[in-house]
Amino acid sequence: MTKQVEGTYIVNSQFVVYVLSIPGRPVYRYNALRTVGKSVCFVGTEMGKFGSLSGFVRYLEAFALLFYQFTLPLHKAYKQKRNIYQAMKHSIGRILAAGAVAAGLAVQTGCTGEQFHVTGSVANAKDSVLYFEHNGLDGFSTVDSVKLDEKGSFSFAGDKMDNPEFYRLRIAGQIINIGIDSTETVEVKASYPQMATDYTVKGSYENEKIKELALKQIGLQARCQTILAERPELADSIINVMLTDYKRDVSRNYIFKEPMRAYSYFALFQYIAVGNQARLIFDPAKDANDNKVFGAVATSWDTYYPGTERTQNLHNITIKGMKDERIVKAQNRPVELEAKELGVIDLPLRDNHGIERHLTDLKGRVVLLDFHVFAAKGSTEYIMKMRDLYNKYHDRGLEIYMVSLDNNAHFWKEQVASLPWINVYDDTGISQAYTAPAQAFPIIYLIDRGNNIVKNPSQIRNLDEEIAKLL
Repeated sequence: MTKQVEGTYIVNSQFVVYVLSIPGRPVYRYNALRTVGKSVCFVGTEMGKFGSLSGFVRYLEAFALLFYQFTLPLHKAYKQKRNIYQAMKHSIGRILAAGAVAAGLAVQTGCTGEQFHVTGSVANAKDSVLYFEHNGLDGFSTVDSVKLDEKGSFSFAGDKMDNPEFYRLRIAGQIINIGIDSTETVEVKASYPQMATDYTVKGSYENEKIKELALKQIGLQARCQTILAERPELADSIINVMLTDYKRDVSRNYIFKEPMRAYSYFALFQYIAVGNQARLIFDPAKDANDNKVFGAVATSWDTYYPGTERTQNLHNITIKGMKDERIVKAQNRPVELEAKELGVIDLPLRDNHGIERHLTDLKGRVVLLDFHVFAAKGSTEYIMKMRDLYNKYHDRGLEIYMVSLDNNAHFWKEQVASLPWINVYDDTGISQAYTAPAQAFPIIYLIDRGNNIVKNPSQIRNLDEEIAKLL
């Protein structure tokens, strides 16, 4: 007689199958732990656990029966179950094949059972669709949705991430922001149609803080709208004062206290709408103090969540803010950009060896003035084309003066180490004399031997031909 395997086997997070060995036939029992609906996730399905191939087959038969029983509304007695089992044996081969595929997919997708859960209810929202959306770096994406019944109950789940992630519950324009850290369960109870403000959250310190910040933001928005309506002539100055007070409160009482927290990251990206224009509350591109706040969170996240995408995003924003601050300072101090009698505007910038280079020193040569970002997509292919032009025309008098607009000077130096032409780095903003009026990309100007600009970006149709004409 075929050896039977006795014991409890977890099929997935919803079901437990119990296989009991009885002489002559197996008896199958099951226990539904939670709502049906999740994909199969086999746990511990090593062959040795079942004793034999026959044991594994019996296990899959148990799962097949379990699945079938959940599709039938009526199965009250063991006798009925046995009849169903006998009927299922005729098609068990196909079910076994499907089960094997499901097991393989489960292994491939790394279904570990480590998930977070967001549960709760929304009152007064019968027949409304509740969306559970991920707030990623690239925007919002729908994770799941449910049409609410009279009770308004919902339950969503998602895979654990290596760093805090952000989600939202949404019905139409009413939004509840949720921060998720590890495998926690967050319980939310809300009332529609004011669920954005009329809700409670349990089981999560992070989300209690996020709620506080969200309510502060909503209050600030309301006050700004009132000022715009009642005192439009003074609105800008008053709103600036309100924003300064808000940032002082949030940075001191939230962000600087626990910069490693999800709610601190959330606070950095709050915004208000002023005159139909979205305006960041903390704007590192315009305020050096705001950039310091970003830097505090970036440093903390680098310690707690090193190498993650959100940590890198914080670093990128902080570095860009530092560069923008230098540009603003450069714009606010007198910068001598002499327009020579021959028309070119000089660009006194240092190259990758620390030597100051001048565009005006290249009089007598045809110059391809190129403003480039080495970190941009397609940069490698673009540089190869520039190298071909340089090799073709350099001996005839062509020089390339390439200005890097990258955020990272170290990265730029690595990229230009083997390039034969003049490479300079702009960390002052002086290049805006050329980049601001440009109406086409790439931003290339052609300068003749007399130091005159003869072609701007929008005038260049065939770069190779234009260079040949000037030579």
